[in-house]
Amino acid sequence: MTRHGRENISSGSAFEASYGYSRAVRVGSQVFMSGTTAIQADGTMGGGSDAYGQAMAAFGKIEAILRRAGAKASDIVRTRIFLKDIALYSGVERAHREFFGVIRPAATLVEVTGFVRTEMLLEVEVDVVISASDN
Repeated sequence: MTRHGRENISSGSAFEASYGYSRAVRVGSQVFMSGTTAIQADGTMGGGSDAYGQAMAAFGKIEAILRRAGAKASDIVRTRIFLKDIALYSGVERAHREFFGVIRPAATLVEVTGFVRTEMLLEVEVDVVISASDN
């Protein structure tokens, strides 16, 4: 961390450098994660062409970045999911329920008109507060 307590965390995506952002930023015990999709490091779409699969792939990427930030899924306090077609809601709902279980973060789901790649169905943001027992 810097002297101001800020740590920028990269996933290594070339898009982060070209766009000028960090996958996540940790400040103290809080982690703020950028919108995360199912696109894998090799450019393929994780989770296939359904919302459930893409949500689970995005949650997996989020979990991996959180580990690098010193956090875990149970530290997630809020999710925001942007969905290309609200009719796909049930797959996202199922994935969210399965991944988070009893964690039950505050959650928002909204429909958007599109993403930078047409095969993308959703994007997920999370806010995290690392519990005192983990510090």
